[in-house]
Amino acid sequence: MIYAVSDLHGCYEKYRKLLSTLSLGGADTLYVLGDVIDRGAGGIDILLDMMTRANVKPLIGNHESLALGVMKRIAAGSLAAESVEKTRVGMLWLLSGGETTLRAFGALSRAGQQAVVDSIESFGIYDERTVNGRRFHLSHTLPDYNPNKPIHDVSFLEFVYGEPDYTKVYGVDALFVTGHTPTGLIDPAFAGRVWRGNNHIAIDCGAAFGRPLGCICLNTLEEIYIA
Repeated sequence: MIYAVSDLHGCYEKYRKLLSTLSLGGADTLYVLGDVIDRGAGGIDILLDMMTRANVKPLIGNHESLALGVMKRIAAGSLAAESVEKTRVGMLWLLSGGETTLRAFGALSRAGQQAVVDSIESFGIYDERTVNGRRFHLSHTLPDYNPNKPIHDVSFLEFVYGEPDYTKVYGVDALFVTGHTPTGLIDPAFAGRVWRGNNHIAIDCGAAFGRPLGCICLNTLEEIYIA
């Protein structure tokens, strides 16, 4: 089976409960569509666990993208963790919920820090899978709607920081599965639930804000929720 989850945001216990619920086998795959870190306290723990699992496929989110440059400097010894707030990017990261991640990252050995940096640098930007004859496009987010721009021409920044127009159909030849925007902000009636519409499946159910962690099975389109 192939599954997708997004925006774990340090919710380590929900992540572990999801793994137990799915009982991932060697032939299964779990896509994590970005924003593993920040806000909750367990982002680094999730990253470290994901690094041991060949069948967990992470894609990069805006929080990893924002943190990566700071993490690289800390791991290289050119920036002290206590000085992060004095840098422009570091302050932006902290304002985005990065304090918990910075604290856990700073507690790692230098080798452990570099391993985390290497792992994040290996994250994909997007992936496409055909499951049971249905094609899926998986990414953290999508850009502003532009019917004249093929999805494969979208830049890295648009896949990581874009703000989709959920009222538009981005393409009819695939289902677009993304996180990034809590579903309650797309439609308040879907707070804590997977949102579907216009060939788009949004799976950030707001786990970091006390809502369930949402996951979808690409084989069956079943929705799995972890409270």
